[in-house]
Parts: sequence; C-alpha cells; structure tokens
Amino acid sequence: MTKLDCNVVSCSYNDDNCCSRQDILVEGTQAKTSSETCCGSFAPKGCGCGSNCHKDGAKKETAVACEATECKFNSQKQCSANHIGIAGGHADSCRETECGSFVCQC
Repeated sequence: MTKLDCNVVSCSYNDDNCCSRQDILVEGTQAKTSSETCCGSFAPKGCGCGSNCHKDGAKKETAVACEATECKFNSQKQCSANHIGIAGGHADSCRETECGSFVCQC
C-alpha cells in the first residue's frame, strides 16, 4: 500500500488532499513522463460518488494499480512507492491529472 497525496481538488474523492478511495488506477501504458500519466479513478465533484475518507486527519494508505510500465515504481502493475502524489488541481477530466511521482526507468 502507498501513502497518497492528491491535489486534484475538483475530484469527488478528494477530501483535504486525501483520496477517499480504497484504490486508484494510474493510467499511461506508454508513458515516458509524468504528464503522460493520469489518474483513471478521477471522478468530477457532483457525480454522486460516495466518500469514505477518515475525518481524523490521518493520511491513509491506498492500493495503487499502475499501467505505467516504464515507471521505476511499477512492480507487476502495482505501485511499489511508499508515497506518491497525484497532481491536477482543478482538472475537468482524468486526462488533466497526472502521477507526480512517475520516474521513467527508460
């Protein structure tokens, strides 16, 4: 499991930079840079998605499935990093988000 910080405030799962999902998917099968990745689990605010974020302020660990096979943290399509950040601020779609912790091993 990975500690996840998310600054995509326009995502319905974002609660004070905490992702309320139990798991996310980082997309970007052919990615060579972080801008070629995205959070495939992004859902715009108002979509009716539920939130299960802990209100005690503790950052929780999240399972991160990863399709970015060129990332050095990708281990059999799972993220092996201890901590990652998802960036995208006020994104309108998942394509406007990215895994800020992506490091190409190419």
